[in-house]
Amino acid sequence: MGEATVKSPVAHIFAKLDLRDRARAVVLAYETGLVTPRSASEA
Repeated sequence: MGEATVKSPVAHIFAKLDLRDRARAVVLAYETGLVTPRSASEA
């Protein structure tokens, strides 16, 4: 899969969610409960 093939949909998702970058997407995922932290023993 080419880089442009991935960048375009990601950019559209970020625009819809009003996000600037992937770091903001991670923060949003944690804040909304989409992902949860796991302990070091689970890693």
